[in-house]
Amino acid sequence: MTGSAMIITGATGDWEVVIGLEVHAQVLSAAKLFSGAATSFGAAPNQQVSLVDAAMPGMLPVINKHCVAQAVRTGLGINAKINLVSVFDRKNYFYADLPQGYQISQFTQPIVGEGEIEILLADGSSKSIGIERLHLEQDAGKLMHDQHPAKSVVDLNRSGVALMEIVSKPDLRSPEEAGAYVTKLRSIMRYLQTCDGNMEQGSLRADANVSVRRPGDPLGTRCEIKNVNSIKFLMQAIDYEARRQVELIEDGGSVDQETRLFDANSGTTRTMRSKEDAHDYRYFPDPDLLPLVITPEQVAAIKADLPELPDVKKARLVTDYGVSEIDATILTEERETARFYEIASHGRDGKLVANWLISELFGLLNKAGRSLADSPVLPENLGGLIDLISDGTISGRIAKDVFAEMFESGEEAAAIVDAKGLKQVSDSAAIEPLINAVIAANADKLAEYKAGKDKLFGFFVGQVMKQSGGKANPQMVNQLLRQKLDA
Repeated sequence: MTGSAMIITGATGDWEVVIGLEVHAQVLSAAKLFSGAATSFGAAPNQQVSLVDAAMPGMLPVINKHCVAQAVRTGLGINAKINLVSVFDRKNYFYADLPQGYQISQFTQPIVGEGEIEILLADGSSKSIGIERLHLEQDAGKLMHDQHPAKSVVDLNRSGVALMEIVSKPDLRSPEEAGAYVTKLRSIMRYLQTCDGNMEQGSLRADANVSVRRPGDPLGTRCEIKNVNSIKFLMQAIDYEARRQVELIEDGGSVDQETRLFDANSGTTRTMRSKEDAHDYRYFPDPDLLPLVITPEQVAAIKADLPELPDVKKARLVTDYGVSEIDATILTEERETARFYEIASHGRDGKLVANWLISELFGLLNKAGRSLADSPVLPENLGGLIDLISDGTISGRIAKDVFAEMFESGEEAAAIVDAKGLKQVSDSAAIEPLINAVIAANADKLAEYKAGKDKLFGFFVGQVMKQSGGKANPQMVNQLLRQKLDA
């Protein structure tokens, strides 16, 4: 790896990986793109299918205005050009989960043109990734081959659900960049509430176009990996596919342009079909749908209604709360996380709250398999704990015990501290006898310290804290102990 770019060193030299992504995002809408059928996840098979979705004779599509607004909203969120005139086309292919025998999509004139999003990588560097287009299309149904020993069955609930296909430029150069891109795109859409981003439910899926080349050479032949529904699997698929292509070329073969599938169990990709070109689909404007015309006033109204998006919020948290850019990225990835943080941080040390939220609360939630929305610790209660640390009522070590109790019981920090008598001791008259007792019990260590073994100071501090049950004020212990030992 060089920087964030993936460089594969083969037997014949270095290879650069080039990646473009097509992200399919289901539009958050109560009804489908061209019918009034419901879109809720988890319904029994074929219970959310209108006559339009089933392609019954004489049924005509009627555009869902809300889905159009959601696409424009997403386009504005990715800093893209909104096309005031767009056209729906028929993409013709036969498959059992596509009742019409064609998919209504957008080809020559999409609703959203070029845009870009900024991604932040693990090393702290950032990179701008170009967006080629965003177009609206209807989803296909779902064909299942494991429900019957001799037959395949189809569920058309998903047929006709509105999809936004967001196509990136081939600007990605590593699995890490691809993962960061999808994470950022999902975050933006969740802020906008245009897609729920639930990859495990299939409402966000990615196709990866992967090719390899010598650094600086023209683009190589690409393979498309279809329908990956996990960021982890997407990164694994890209890594495997890039290495497969390098090995194939170096063994004297050539890469065929094709569509491949990723097998999560084996961590490998396999051939699905030869890659179609646009002419294979015989695209032509759908005769049942007029060109879609949006006014500048409609776009302006949608833009005025946009929430504060992740990049703007992140910059504000860095400025207003003094958190690092990496922490701010974590805190703003989900809208709910940022809201939780700002409530907990109000009038408090923003860095300290960020540390407790990211390190402690996220750690306990992950261990318990719970989400922040299901947290037993409310943002106000986390803020209350920070207050007790900041004003010296409890030490940082005691705070961890209190926090564990808060997570278990849902109680406020102050109530736990009072009930268990955990207030920090900051009275020198109470701490000095503990120091005297520790020094008296460790005459040999005292002699070594006096002889120049300065590191033993930490031993004495630890012993005094142990004697106090962790309640002694560490700063005061250090101060008083230093005076005693250096006297």
